[in-house]
Amino acid sequence: MPNMRIQIEPAWRFRNAEGREIDPLLFRVLAAVQRSGKLTEAARDVGFSYRHCWNLIRTWSAFFGTPLVELSQGKGAELTPLGEKLTWAAQRIQARLTPQLENLSVEIDREINAALMDTHPVLRLHASHGYAIALMPELIQRVAGVRLELQYLGSVDALASMSRGTCDLCGFHLPSGRVTPELAARLGRYLKPRVHRVIRLVTRTQGLFVAAGNPLNIASLRDLIRPDVRFINRQASAGTRLLLDLLLAEQSLDPDRISGYETVEFTHAAVAAHIASGMADTGFGVEAAATQFRLDFVPLAQEQYFLACRVETLELPSMQRMLEALRSPDFAAAVAGLPGYALNSPGEVLTVGEVLRD
Repeated sequence: MPNMRIQIEPAWRFRNAEGREIDPLLFRVLAAVQRSGKLTEAARDVGFSYRHCWNLIRTWSAFFGTPLVELSQGKGAELTPLGEKLTWAAQRIQARLTPQLENLSVEIDREINAALMDTHPVLRLHASHGYAIALMPELIQRVAGVRLELQYLGSVDALASMSRGTCDLCGFHLPSGRVTPELAARLGRYLKPRVHRVIRLVTRTQGLFVAAGNPLNIASLRDLIRPDVRFINRQASAGTRLLLDLLLAEQSLDPDRISGYETVEFTHAAVAAHIASGMADTGFGVEAAATQFRLDFVPLAQEQYFLACRVETLELPSMQRMLEALRSPDFAAAVAGLPGYALNSPGEVLTVGEVLRD
């Protein structure tokens, strides 16, 4: 029986006081104009005619009482300030909701496939959000014939889930060369040398997101305590937050002096979208998210992304096939397309001690 796969996407429904809804296509058209700077290319990108897209823009420009796109001879198309605000608002919502929607789709998949008596091998992966991890379900299914049920949790929560047995393996990341005794002790609550093994995956670069051109000249963590800099953080359980706090402690920087330190988003993309929309000046995350939202990036630290599982899980045929897929040229090619990511002997199995000693 074929494996079912449900993909959930948000259906935007914005209404004014009179109950009139904005056509969701408007946000796609505006985003396409922002990317290409040409309405002809934007129309081709969204799969509608130039006339339809222009009529849509005109209709909603009239509704708001101000243009959303400016067309000029020889210069193409450019979003107006309101057009930009609408586009960034939609992208922030998309970045914020995508992990939750993907988690929900996994739960629905599980129920449907159970009802259909699906016999495909399944591995349950709970992992910290990341661009390489996001590639894995499709790649592992295609290369290894193994269905990977991916649910996003912060690094600490993913480790706790694996230790409780509510998933088969988890994904977490550690700063290269910076595994302090305190951090090792924290992770050691969930990773037991005789019980668990750790699998290499990728390395990635973390740093500061700043607006294109870096108008505030943000160059280091010390700039975060400047009164003119607004910061957007990650949630406390995120591995990225743990890394940031470690770097701040190394430089004796007080988080209480950072404007926005307590304001959080739950993914790298959501942090980047927050900055791209002008709601914050900087945030901390992976380079791939900065590239996605056309931000500049200030690299600060390298880290290693790992998978972890119980020793007996490694013996499962499905797990062995997954490890082979991680060592394949297919995975190498996928990672090569991610800015700031590099292979880290993917599929190599390590002991807990080897990882926590760093």
